[in-house]
Amino acid sequence: MLITGLTIGLLLIGIVIGYLVRQRQHRAELLAVQAKARTIIAQETEKTKQRVDQLTKKSRQATLAYQQSVKDELTEQQSDIRVREQRRQQRERLMGQATVRLDDQTEMLDERSQANRDQRQAIHLLRDQAEELTTTRNQTLAQRAGMDEDVAKQTVLDHAELDLKRDRDIEIKALNDNAVANAEKWAKDVVLSATESGPQDLPKEHMEHTVTVPNGDIRSKIIGRDGQHIRLLETLTGTDLIFVPDDNTTLFISTHDPIRREIARVALTNLVASRRISANQIETQVENAQRDVNHSLWETGEQTVSLLHVGWMHPDLMKLIGRLKYRTSYGQNVLLHSIEVAQLTGAMAARLGYNTRLARRAGLLHDLGKAIDHEVEGTHVEIGTEFAQKYGEDPIVINAIAAHHGDIEKTSPLSDLVAAADAISGARPGARSESVEDYINRLRALEQIANEQKGVSESYAIQAGRELRIMVKPHELDDKAAASLTQEVAKQIEDKLTYPGKIKVTTIRTLTAVEYVGDEKKKKKHKKKKKVANA
Repeated sequence: MLITGLTIGLLLIGIVIGYLVRQRQHRAELLAVQAKARTIIAQETEKTKQRVDQLTKKSRQATLAYQQSVKDELTEQQSDIRVREQRRQQRERLMGQATVRLDDQTEMLDERSQANRDQRQAIHLLRDQAEELTTTRNQTLAQRAGMDEDVAKQTVLDHAELDLKRDRDIEIKALNDNAVANAEKWAKDVVLSATESGPQDLPKEHMEHTVTVPNGDIRSKIIGRDGQHIRLLETLTGTDLIFVPDDNTTLFISTHDPIRREIARVALTNLVASRRISANQIETQVENAQRDVNHSLWETGEQTVSLLHVGWMHPDLMKLIGRLKYRTSYGQNVLLHSIEVAQLTGAMAARLGYNTRLARRAGLLHDLGKAIDHEVEGTHVEIGTEFAQKYGEDPIVINAIAAHHGDIEKTSPLSDLVAAADAISGARPGARSESVEDYINRLRALEQIANEQKGVSESYAIQAGRELRIMVKPHELDDKAAASLTQEVAKQIEDKLTYPGKIKVTTIRTLTAVEYVGDEKKKKKHKKKKKVANA
């Protein structure tokens, strides 16, 4: 019992001591926290004071800057007001001086008007006197000549008209002779001047027929399992895709349609770049390539029309012009050729005083039919003429397109200029890649077929082999036989030769009869006998 009471007492003493120790620790911690809080408050107060000072300083600087700007603006406005006031005063002085001058001029005009009225009256009096003198003179002349006045006037007019007509005919003949004598020289000067001023040189774009495949993995993806991917590409693009045997990284695009070739090239390039090749991806890329190429056709046409300054043009025509970018003729890019012809025609038209814009427009559109001559039946001249008529082009432009190869008669000087510019552009060195030997052989083959026919006197392959003209012997062949000969020659050309576009075969049968009257020898003997008799 005693031990239990002692234990309780010790526990109470321990609790009291623990409480006192804990209270002292708590007071020490509280003091430490309060000291730390006062330190933090002091630091934040100092920071806040520094920020307030900085903001106050910035605000004071901004206020001073704004005040200075306002002062500068006010000073500038005041200066401007002073200048305007000076100008107003100067204008008032000028207006005052102008008013004085106007009054002086008004007074001067009044004086001149009065003088003019006096002169008109004097002129009327002199005119009346002249008419009276003229009447008296005519009456006197009529009496002395024994001729009526009206008859005398008509006689004088007839003689004057005859003299003027004779002088006019002489002058016209002299001008015509001068024009004929100098026509060739003037034409050379115009062509040389237009050529020297030069069409603008444009960079030649090489039409790619191949696509480079970076590695065998991409090549396998393009071919696909059992060739399904490459067959799908060929079906969608309408081309033949062939890997070069000696180089497995080069894919050759084979087709006669340059637009399809470009679509296939763009689609394959995008597929190779993406490296994701599947049936869906192929269809997507081909659709994108078709859209991009069609847009580029219109964009190219618009840039060309803008470059040449030929005025507004129908969007369909601009798209056809864009297609010429992918068309070549004997290795010469047709779009660059058309631009060159347009610039040459415009330069020559400017030197001759014709409408340069219309001339450039005719030159640009002269080979329009080549854009789709592989899709539509007919020559490029017929196709281009049809489209120009369809879209309401000027009749001069239509005639220039239809006549630039001599198919129809030229009705405008601009048609001759377009034909000349076309010949210059095609004939300049380096314009076309066909060798001279191949060109001559092709023309000789055409002429040989015609010369082998019975009754042919001579034949000429003209217009770069686009037309064959046959001269027949009129005494051996009649008109019906000449027509049959034309059909036979056309059939042999189609069977034996390979030719671009369309060839026109023309047979000409002309009978010229010449007879001479008199004998030159007899005339000379007769003259000699006369001389002897006189001797």
